Amino acid sequence: MKIAQIASLAESVPPKLYGGTERVVAWLVDALVELGQDVTLFASGDSGTPATLFPVWPKALRLGRPRSDPNAALAAQLEAV
Repeated sequence: MKIAQIASLAESVPPKLYGGTERVVAWLVDALVELGQDVTLFASGDSGTPATLFPVWPKALRLGRPRSDPNAALAAQLEAV
């Protein structure tokens, strides 16, 4: 089965600091890959995952320097999916 998982661009997956939703996404993706599913994760490029990573934006928005325009990042995510 092919599964696409879309994560927030605010934090990497798994998050480097706080990021409850991103941590749950990481656990879910890890478990699905472990079960043998074909998973693609649409997330920031600094994410680490055993799934196929489609980097929508180079770095997580919250910790990225210089600050990126969140609207441009979200538009890129909509276009990618």
